[in-house]
Amino acid sequence: MGIKKRCVLLSVLLLLLSCESDKITESIQTSSKINTNQNIPLTEKIDNRKTTAAQESLNVVDENSIQGEQGEIQTEKFAQKQDVAYFAWGCFWCIEAVMDWRKWVYTAISGYAGWTEPNPSYESVSSWNSWYREAVKVIYDPTIVSYIELLELFFTQIDPLDSGGQFADRWFHYTTAVYYSNEEQKTQTEAFIKDIDDSKKFESNVVTKILPFTTFGEAEEKHQDYAKKQSSQYKRYKKWSWRQDYIEKSPLNKNISYQKPTMEELKQKLTPLQFKVTQEEWTEAPFDNKYNDNKQAWIYVDIVDGTPLFSSVDKYDSWSGWPSFTRPIDEALVQKKEDRKLFSVRTEVRSSRADSHLWHVFPDGPTDKWGLRYCINSAALDFIAVEELEEKWYWEYWVLFE
Repeated sequence: MGIKKRCVLLSVLLLLLSCESDKITESIQTSSKINTNQNIPLTEKIDNRKTTAAQESLNVVDENSIQGEQGEIQTEKFAQKQDVAYFAWGCFWCIEAVMDWRKWVYTAISGYAGWTEPNPSYESVSSWNSWYREAVKVIYDPTIVSYIELLELFFTQIDPLDSGGQFADRWFHYTTAVYYSNEEQKTQTEAFIKDIDDSKKFESNVVTKILPFTTFGEAEEKHQDYAKKQSSQYKRYKKWSWRQDYIEKSPLNKNISYQKPTMEELKQKLTPLQFKVTQEEWTEAPFDNKYNDNKQAWIYVDIVDGTPLFSSVDKYDSWSGWPSFTRPIDEALVQKKEDRKLFSVRTEVRSSRADSHLWHVFPDGPTDKWGLRYCINSAALDFIAVEELEEKWYWEYWVLFE
């Protein structure tokens, strides 16, 4: 090989090595930046989704950061946009779940508030030998949500006239209280309760206590994020403790009422096809319908009364031409009936609350997922996308996708 060719090859080799060196350097720098951002602490409990969202909403930048005692990166700008609230409204599983699923809450921590005995535990607090209440510490972004809005949410989730506990949970540690951290929170809480009393929405005045914050002890790990870790048990508890039924009917709740409109109202609300499908048991055309090919995430609700029925987690392509699901969100929300029409025996599916005709369930679903195919008319459903969950008060269904 000639000298000239050798020189050219050597030059090319050096150029390639230089490029690789630059890529490695850039990769190390990028990795360093990512690690720096990931070390911004709120609490170890905050998951990646919330940490990322919090950083983006607060526009955290490296030059505002300072080094902490343990080597963490702490951000002054970030700390300035946190606030803390303490609420006791019965079982802390339910408080934490309601607060933790809100976008503007960095974290909600289950614990025990209001007394001075050291090292409270679930056993000691529930043994009737302490004056702690089950409570939740809420760390939130005050630039997005106000303390008044937290109070509004709090009072929609409790029976404010119950001085002996909440729903099926009885005794002092299940009673309700707002623990204020400063005079502004105290004044706002007093005014808010006065407005409720003056509105005469209840037969008597609110008995929820307004108390100064003193102490808070974190509950055991098994009680943290309970609704996410034990979603089936949580849903059963919320229903059978009578909490869910009360919340839906609370005079303070802006939530969906799940009440079926009258026939005249339905004719005004629904399209002709939706009315015929849900009320007259028609079947829409296959493939040419609204949700058969829908790949978006979150939940499908009864078009008649808004009851959540199915989720995108359980949706699959059955090649039938209609939206198909392996199971409902909750078996109690649908009812099955024998259908002998069309010279065959099938199983009809209807919604439990509004008695809407949905269509049928067949025993030919995926064998690794219960073996059922809930074949549902699109015209019987409304779809609630992820960005609409809070706006339309379906926030608790975040847990399906955790």
